[in-house]
Amino acid sequence: MSVKMTQTTRLLELARKQPILRVKDLAAAKIHPEHLRRLWRKGVLERASRGVYRLVEAEYTAHLSLAEVAKRVPRGVICLMSALQFHGIGTQLPPDVWLAVDRRAARPTSTSPRLRVVRLSGEAFSEGVETKEIDGVTVQIYSPDKTIVDCFKFRNKVGLDVALEALREGWRTRKVTMKDLAHFSKVCRVEEVMRPYLESLV
Repeated sequence: MSVKMTQTTRLLELARKQPILRVKDLAAAKIHPEHLRRLWRKGVLERASRGVYRLVEAEYTAHLSLAEVAKRVPRGVICLMSALQFHGIGTQLPPDVWLAVDRRAARPTSTSPRLRVVRLSGEAFSEGVETKEIDGVTVQIYSPDKTIVDCFKFRNKVGLDVALEALREGWRTRKVTMKDLAHFSKVCRVEEVMRPYLESLV
């Protein structure tokens, strides 16, 4: 078997285990990037965005765009409208992927899928992060409680109506607890803003 065929076969095996690939994923497997481009030209892989490829034959979830963003920005955290949609809270269907990054991090860019980036620091960035597996990719996403509190923090970006709908829906479906909502409201410094709305729930 030729070296070319061996590397192509190994790349296909890798793509079946990890349907979303970046060129740098090939380095650990010692596969030359040219094999990725060849499979793309043959239609076996498709280019999801710059430097990100996915296996055409794979079946993907409705949250594929979150996996693609996590692949490109592994230190980012899916937040706000995108996290609400993932957790099944409210009626929002955001066209862009909302991503939180550390305040000191370089601003990530992506044209497909498009990004809405917010900056957080300290515990407001690091707390409430859950790790999910989406389409073979490890994705960091804020918990329902943290997401709802972030909607109040960024109410000027998402709208107070969205934050209120998320709070009512999260509480009604028991996806959040008063204890966690109160905790994250302190962490995100929106305790005073949220207090009357939290009191109205009980």
